[in-house]
Amino acid sequence: MNFNIVLLGPPGCGKGTQAKMLTAKYQIPQISTGDILREAVKNKTPMGIKAKAFMDSGKLVTDDVVVGIIQDRLKEPDCESGFILDGFPRTVVQAEALDRTLEEAGKKIEHAISIEVDDAELMGRLTGRRTCRSCGAMYHVMFNAPQKEGICDACGGELYQRDDDQEATIRNRLEVYQQQTAPVIGYYRKKNILRPIKGTGGIEDILKSIEDVLQRKE
Repeated sequence: MNFNIVLLGPPGCGKGTQAKMLTAKYQIPQISTGDILREAVKNKTPMGIKAKAFMDSGKLVTDDVVVGIIQDRLKEPDCESGFILDGFPRTVVQAEALDRTLEEAGKKIEHAISIEVDDAELMGRLTGRRTCRSCGAMYHVMFNAPQKEGICDACGGELYQRDDDQEATIRNRLEVYQQQTAPVIGYYRKKNILRPIKGTGGIEDILKSIEDVLQRKE
C-alpha cells in the first residue's frame, strides 16, 4: 500500500514529530521544503541555482522554483512507495501545481492529514520554551520544566525566552498560517481527501489516529 501524504497544521501542532514517526513505521521519506531547498542549493542543481539567486537577493523563492525542487525530489527512488510532504504546499497555488506535477507522473495525493489544535493550546506550547544563556540547553515550562524556575539544570545559567518565542511573534505566525495555509485545508476538503486529526493528547495516541485513517479503506 502506497501512502502519498500531505501533512498540514499550524506551528506547534506536532507535524514534525508525527512525520518522523510515520517515516520510521512505513519506511517512506519525510520531505521538508526547507531541507530539500538547502540541499538543492548545496548541490547546485538547476533549480537550486535559481533558488539561490532569490535567496541571495533577500526575496522569497517563487512558487515555480519551489514546485520544481519538490518535483525533482519526488523522482528519487525512495519515493516509489510513498512520501510525506511536511511544510508544502503552503498555498492553494502550490497545491494545484503539486497536483499537476503528480498527475504527470501518474501519482496523486491520497491523504491530506490536518493536525488540529486550538490557538490557546498552541500559544501555551510555543511560548513555553526557555533557553539557557550559557550552554543553550532547552526547556519547556509545560513539558520539560527545569528543577528550579529560571535556572538551567545543566550549568546553573539563566533561562530566557527568545524573541521568536514571544507571544506577539507567535500570534503573528499563527495569523500568517491562517491567511496563507488554512485555505489549503479547504482545497483538500473539496477533493474529499482531508483527514482531520485531533492534535492533543499523547504523541502515540495522535499517531494511532493517523494510522487508523491511513489503513481505512475509502
